[in-house]
Amino acid sequence: MTGVELKLMIKMHIGFDDTDSPRRGCTTYIAGLLVEKLSLMGAVFTDYPNLVRLNPNVPWKTRGNGALCLRIRCRDNLIDKIMETVIDTVEEKAELDYEGTDPGIVFLFNNVPQENRDFAKRTEQGVVEMKEAIRLIKRFKAEAVGFKKGRGIIGGLAAIGENLNEDHTYEIITYRTPENCGTLRRIQVSSVKEMNEKTSPLTFNNIDPETGRILITPRGPDPILYGIRGENPEVVKQAHEMIRQEEPVERWVIFRTNHGTDAHLRKVSSIGEIQPYNSVVVQGVVAKESKVISGGHVIFSIRDETGKVDCAAYEPTGTLCEISKNLIVGDLVEAFGGVRPASSKHSVTVNLEKMKILKLAPKTTSLNPTCPECGKRMKSMGTGKGFRCEKCGFRSSQLEKVVVKGKRELKRGLYITSLRSQRHLTKPLCRYGREKSGAPKKMIKDWHFP
Repeated sequence: MTGVELKLMIKMHIGFDDTDSPRRGCTTYIAGLLVEKLSLMGAVFTDYPNLVRLNPNVPWKTRGNGALCLRIRCRDNLIDKIMETVIDTVEEKAELDYEGTDPGIVFLFNNVPQENRDFAKRTEQGVVEMKEAIRLIKRFKAEAVGFKKGRGIIGGLAAIGENLNEDHTYEIITYRTPENCGTLRRIQVSSVKEMNEKTSPLTFNNIDPETGRILITPRGPDPILYGIRGENPEVVKQAHEMIRQEEPVERWVIFRTNHGTDAHLRKVSSIGEIQPYNSVVVQGVVAKESKVISGGHVIFSIRDETGKVDCAAYEPTGTLCEISKNLIVGDLVEAFGGVRPASSKHSVTVNLEKMKILKLAPKTTSLNPTCPECGKRMKSMGTGKGFRCEKCGFRSSQLEKVVVKGKRELKRGLYITSLRSQRHLTKPLCRYGREKSGAPKKMIKDWHFP
């Protein structure tokens, strides 16, 4: 097909969300089915399917809160058939009998308006309402289909608006045959280790270095066999070809995504700006030393001129949890994480994903003075009564405690939760300096099967 022929075709963006449930299903799997169906119908994909992770803190999400957008060009006479195919596929494969599953589909034609992009960013970082999504859909003259409560319309519109022109990564996802879903996933561990050695750091989060746990395989009942994340489509496909599967693969697709980009985090200027369910970056001085609570979780609080907020490093965060134990009052830190609303048991809390230590307060200890006669450490005779040496008997009311500066074990810098507990959106250390922008100029050959 020539470039002229392609430009004469209609530009179409298909966004959908909220088709799965905690017990089974996967929205990316529906995207994989549609990639095959629409390709056979003559649609031309202008981008890899966009897998957009939205705000991970909203209470009504199922698992990873991922929305999908398919970007295609097609002939005008195919539009109705394509829309019908998408609707039928979502209706057939969505977990409609699960109470919290409320699928939604949005069809938008031609270019994506800036207002849609702004809406997508708010959906990644905060909380938006259905009425705002409906208002924008009407303004854009888009079309939407909702099942049950139709909450997935919000995610569908957001996936269209997030065009991933800023930092992005890629993920190849392989899917199991239906009869194997719910059983133990079977791939050779040695092949994952070999793949990791040969492709890292262009692929990332394959294995947890602290425990050796394989991270590319999910643990739930969904149809995904494994997913490999990386910096470009070539490397994730190469990595996939290194994995030795011990069960059939029904299909696989390369997605372009906001995984590992920190797209959900928004820097706020003060603690007073923090809102529940948002993902924030906030600076403050440690106001209350950390304490370890039941389960090994660590809690401390930070403050600025506008207020105070608790921060929590949960036991599974590993390194971040250990670092938090060593904070002292006066340390200046930047906290990265999702905001948990207050309850009867706790105040508003930032659940830490990362922490940057900007400045370390001096650690001091007050000691009794040494005896000027014999050099032994003296003992206090009571408040305001001075000190006495037990060895030689020397007494003095003029001597004072000596302040000694201790050594801090912590160092300034950025600390991130251990790989095994990182969220989809959390940018790992290996990605710093690898940020990229702009949509791909062209797609690689054979980016999906079948």
